[in-house]
Amino acid sequence: MPRPTAAQLAYGSCTVIFSTLAMLLLSQTSSGAVIAVIAVAALALGLLVSLAVPRPKARVIALRRPAPTATTAPSAAQTPVPAPAAVVASEPVHERAAS
Repeated sequence: MPRPTAAQLAYGSCTVIFSTLAMLLLSQTSSGAVIAVIAVAALALGLLVSLAVPRPKARVIALRRPAPTATTAPSAAQTPVPAPAAVVASEPVHERAAS
């Protein structure tokens, strides 16, 4: 099962919070049963909104293999580059004496 994206979590959470507040303010109820129904309805609405958010498409990376060539000699682009010679420091390296 794929994990929800950040956008799905954000949209679903905001929908639950704002729809719960709106329904509670509009109904002006103090009954526990009605508050429970409103909470369940808000959760269902948040779930529907989060599922409606489109998921990003998976990127497909095609790996291309070079076409086989008839020549066996390496081209200029394939010739190895020699490693650089050892770099000589301009200042001598000072080591700490063991104490």
